[in-house]
Amino acid sequence: MLKPASEVRDVQGVTPEEMQLIKAFIQGAVYTWAKNHPGDWFAARDLVGGENFDWNGTPLQVLFEKHIDAGKNDAEATDAAGRDIGWITKSVLDADKRTFEADNSGYVSQYRWVGNEP
Repeated sequence: MLKPASEVRDVQGVTPEEMQLIKAFIQGAVYTWAKNHPGDWFAARDLVGGENFDWNGTPLQVLFEKHIDAGKNDAEATDAAGRDIGWITKSVLDADKRTFEADNSGYVSQYRWVGNEP
């Protein structure tokens, strides 16, 4: 659950099965972050960017490929897939049983696990 609540958008252009795998992958990354960085803020790029930028062999690759198939070059497809991941991450956190604080004041949305579940 996100606090405060905010808009969540659906990402189009992937099958329901692909989306299920993407969300499971993201949720695993979120759980790993929360365990290893309790109380620290994170953005989607912290989970799947930087050292984790190579999405080959992961469920995330279909997001890049859908933008390539739409005629975008590599840089444009990477940027667009990154925005898709941002929206998917937000939807995963919103559906999570745990509470995540959201901060949308910067260039990218950031989140942190509140850690006060009963």
